[in-house]
Amino acid sequence: MATEERKHDPIEEMRRREREATEGGGAERRERQHAAGKLLARERIELLLDEDTFEELDRFVLHRTTDFGMAEQRPPGDGFITGYGRIDGRLVYVFAQDFTVFGGSLSESNAAKVAKIMDLGMRNGAPVIGLNDSGGARIQEGVRSLAGYSDIFLRNTLASGVIPQISAIMGPCAGGAVYSPAITDFVVMTRNTSYMFITGPDVIKTVTHEEVTKEELGGAVTHNATSGVAHFIARDDADCLALVRELVGFLPSNNLEDAPRHPTSDPPDRREPSLNGIVPTDPTLPYDIKEVIAPVVDDRHFFEVHEHYAQNIVVGFGRLDGRTVGIVANQPAVLAGCLDINASVKGARFVRFCDAFNIPLITFEDVPGFLPGTQQEFGGIIRHGAKLLYAFAEATVPKITVITRKAYGGAYCVMASKHIRTDVNFAWPTAEIAVMGPEGAVNIVYRRELDRAPEAEREELRRKLVAEFRERFANPYVAAERGYVDAVIEPAETRAKLIAALRSLENKRDTNPRKKHGNIPL
Repeated sequence: MATEERKHDPIEEMRRREREATEGGGAERRERQHAAGKLLARERIELLLDEDTFEELDRFVLHRTTDFGMAEQRPPGDGFITGYGRIDGRLVYVFAQDFTVFGGSLSESNAAKVAKIMDLGMRNGAPVIGLNDSGGARIQEGVRSLAGYSDIFLRNTLASGVIPQISAIMGPCAGGAVYSPAITDFVVMTRNTSYMFITGPDVIKTVTHEEVTKEELGGAVTHNATSGVAHFIARDDADCLALVRELVGFLPSNNLEDAPRHPTSDPPDRREPSLNGIVPTDPTLPYDIKEVIAPVVDDRHFFEVHEHYAQNIVVGFGRLDGRTVGIVANQPAVLAGCLDINASVKGARFVRFCDAFNIPLITFEDVPGFLPGTQQEFGGIIRHGAKLLYAFAEATVPKITVITRKAYGGAYCVMASKHIRTDVNFAWPTAEIAVMGPEGAVNIVYRRELDRAPEAEREELRRKLVAEFRERFANPYVAAERGYVDAVIEPAETRAKLIAALRSLENKRDTNPRKKHGNIPL
């Protein structure tokens, strides 16, 4: 009897099944994964989460396919690892696709695993992080695999604005599989080992006769710099997971909470004298807005988002007095800081994320207007520019704007002006607030006087009129007289002024009219 009990020891049986579940697709495929410069799915989870906090769910789930010889291949877990753990002590849910098992392909069974943890994330108010490394839908399962994708897409949509969703692309992600990351809040890609596209190079060659590599079509550089699909680029898997951990640290767990406060020894009233001379006296000369942002935020640490895309606008996270803030800033060093289609969409997406998750918005404004040209007009700059306007106007979180130099025309209105419910608007003494730049205004307002002037004297008259216009209209005090600017501040005091304003807005309550949702100009 004792021999029989040992033979069928349930504890030993459990351990055997657990060992099978951790073996993935076998030693050869695991070695192939490492040879490609990629970590295994379980190694990735270990690096992502706090040590010894991962609790796996559905480890023994099997696929149900009997066709194409699949009945003999039923590895435990079915190629997806799902569960929950902690990042800096905070609960997160995670799934990781195991490329060593059926190429990480999506089946009916493992799609249900992902849907389960997404439901748990929603119910428990915790972020969901996906580690993507998959060949796509499992062909052997046909429409059942596609139905699994749809189940995930629905949950991505319902969870949007409720819990943060982060996608790490750490291998292939193609076809319909790309739409889940596309709905999530942030996409991180690894350099040289990840790619995303709807149709691959072979199909493109057949249909359009274009020759393109996977890297050119959908690599990390392409989607970070050209398409804007991805928000971050990482050197490798380890760098990617460290980046995700840092990102989570800036975010609240859900839309009913605030982001965690981080202790800092950086004095809230710290002056930054370097800011007093950062704006060139010549209004046509550029400067780097990041050299304004970094000295203002806690410990000079600015976590930039979408760094390589639409670089004429800068967005990202920082902290002021230990509190997470979202920063939106025109970049005079690129396209003179003009707003164009890509910058408008980039900014609008970030503003709406911050508003959804109770993150105050700080805007640094130096914008001469919208980028002119037929390419922008034909591309729909009116519609796309309206997205940024809509996002700022809709946002109910604390909003503070600092006008550092130019604030011209419609772009002044769009960039979190007082008129679209911005709470506190500051201007530096170097600010120029007007319908348009002095040069353009003079050419219109004084056109007859300039035409009548002798040609030899015309340029001198133009310079004189521009100087008079700038003195009379293009300064912050005209707007301040109307209350459109709350205070003209010394640049060195910007950090202290922002923190004081944020403290005054900690209990802000604002709402939008009751409606199902607005109709943002998509």
